This record gives sequence, structure tokens and C-alpha cells, in this order.
Amino acid sequence: MAQKLKFGNGVWANKKGSTLAYNDENDNYKPLPFTFTRASTATRVNKAGLIEVVGNDKPRIDYTDSSDGVLLLEPARTNLETKSNKFSTWGTISNITRTADYIISPDGTLNGTRLQFTANGFVANTPQSLATYTMSCYAKRNDSGTQNVGFFTNGSGVVNSAWAVTSEWKRFSYTFPALNGSFMGIAGLSGADISVYGFQIEGLVSYPTSYIPTSGSQKTRIAEVCKDSGNSEVFNDSEGVLMFQTNPSENGYISLTDGSSNNRIFLGFDNLSAYTQIRVGGAVKADMITTAYPKNTTFKILVKYKTNDFALWVNGFEVKSDNNGSTFPSGVLNNLSFNVGAGSAPFYGKTKELGYYDTALTDAELEYMTSYRSWESMVNELNLNIIYNG
Repeated sequence: MAQKLKFGNGVWANKKGSTLAYNDENDNYKPLPFTFTRASTATRVNKAGLIEVVGNDKPRIDYTDSSDGVLLLEPARTNLETKSNKFSTWGTISNITRTADYIISPDGTLNGTRLQFTANGFVANTPQSLATYTMSCYAKRNDSGTQNVGFFTNGSGVVNSAWAVTSEWKRFSYTFPALNGSFMGIAGLSGADISVYGFQIEGLVSYPTSYIPTSGSQKTRIAEVCKDSGNSEVFNDSEGVLMFQTNPSENGYISLTDGSSNNRIFLGFDNLSAYTQIRVGGAVKADMITTAYPKNTTFKILVKYKTNDFALWVNGFEVKSDNNGSTFPSGVLNNLSFNVGAGSAPFYGKTKELGYYDTALTDAELEYMTSYRSWESMVNELNLNIIYNG
């Protein structure tokens, strides 16, 4: 198998404005970097498991779910909570004793806040008035109790979404519709003793993104753009394979193009359905989409293209094929980007690996590339829990 472009799979090299893909045929290394932009800071979980702030235009390799790391790409989001880690200054409170700087937080410093519920109570700060919200917060228990704690809204003090809090830090999230002017915060039953860190409110969205620290006003993380790797010497216009191992956050694609949408191969997800399309000179030559897959799943997907021989593979299986269609004239494909072509429909999610091969590989090779090497690796990649019998 002639792999002309490699990216990720535990091997990362970043600098401001760039993240490195490469070719290493015959041990001759050739750089094929992606350009990267994000006009704001952002956070990631580093190799030590700690949250850290990353500067403007610096790609984020995140280790939240994988010891190998993933390239984390996210859309623009705003934390509407103005004091994300200043719980001791939140203005609406009932039956809670608050102790600032009580415990080492997920960022590795002494800034976690203790909440002791002297009776059934709640703490809240910033009222909101949009239709849908996603709240998120880190929490851990300081005691061995089981008292109910979690998110609340609408000023009731009733837990809307209970947390399975343990002695280890864990991030919890909840998406819900809210009434105009409602408060949002943390509620619990009498006797609960927990520590909290990093409260976030994201409006009009259905899933949480990485933590956005605030200290007195709302803050926005700008959308990330990653594009323009490779050149016409890397990509074969007549045949090849584009492979992608990823956990998508929403609809989005990677694409091989000539810089436009008229000549392109895109591969990605539409409503959690794996989807690929080959367009030559503005005409669709192959169009393959699967049924929807579960959320929060890691996929190994690829597209094989060759005249009258197109196929879409997902997690070890050929799920779609098309035996009627032509490929590209010579010298067309020259650009690999995290979008659907010409910059539209960018990909947001976690990318563990991306690869390109300049030949249409055999079914046995394609099955191997999209399968897992062991039962344990499959379970880990799919974020499943191992249950032993006996």
C-alpha cells in the first residue's frame, strides 16, 4: 500500500498557523502541512490530563478520550456564564456554604470550589432568555454520600439533570429548553458535599464544546479552519483511497479538490450518516450515503475511487458501492481540507487519523484499514464499558 499522505495516528507536530501532515516513502520525509486559523484562545486536555489554554491560531491536540490524541476542531461558541469558575461570587444562592480555592481543579491549580448543602439548595448567577441551552460543569464528591446534585433552571432549585458524581473529576452536561429570564445553576439535596469547576452555558446548541473560561463577561471561542494540505504530485486523479478516523460533532466533511466545488471527493457525515460524493467538472459521478449511526461514536471510514469502481467503507465493512462513473482528468486534485470544498461545510469533531493512498486498494486491504486491531482497542475507540462475566 503506497500511503502518500499521513496525518495523526499518535504522531503530531504543530506550530502557530500549521499542523503537519507528511509523506515518508522510502524514509524520505516530505512536509504536507495544513494551514490552521482560530482568532482566539481555546482550551484542550493535555497529555497529563489537565485543561490548559492554547493561544490564537495554535492547533489543539486533545487527550480527553484517547492516549494517542486527536485534532480537535470546533465551531464558534460563546460561554454565556460570565463567571465560569467564580462560584463563590455567584449572586443567587440558597442553603449552600461555598469555599473558594478548596481543591486542585482539572486545570491542575488550587481553584476548585467546595459546595456544602446545609439544606436543599441551589446556586445560580446569570439569567438567560434563549430557547435552548447546553450547560456543562466539572464536579467531584468530597464525601462518600449519595445525595442528589445536578443542574437546575427556572429558579426552582429542583435538580433537572442529576450527576453521577464520584471521587474523581468528571464533566457533566445537559441540553434543555429554558423559559425567558430563567436562572441556571447547580442544585442539590441537604448534606451533599461536592467540588465544582468550569461552569459553561452555550445557547441554541445541542452538545457541549471545550471549556471557555470567563472572568466577568461572556467570552467567545472563534471557529477553527484547517485546510490546504498536499499538492497535485501527492494525489492521483484516476484512482485512490481517502481514509478518515474520527468522532464527528455535527455534519461536516473532508475533501480532495482543485480548490473549488466542481471537482471534488468529499467524505464525512450528514446527520450521522457516513456520506461520500465524487463530482467531476460539476457533474456527480458517485453519491453514496449510509443510514445513521449512533452519536459519540468513533468511525473508521474511507472512500475508494476508480473509474466504474467506487466504494464507501465504515468500521470494517463495505456499506455502499457504485460501479458506474468516471474519475478526474490529469492534474486536477491538489488540495486536502477539512471542509466539503471551497471552504463550505467545515468539519468539526475529533480526528485521530487521516490518510491518502494513490491506488485503489483491494477489499482485503480496505477491510484491514477500517477494522480494529484488537477487541480492547475497538471497545476503547467506541467508548464502551468492558463487562467481565464469571
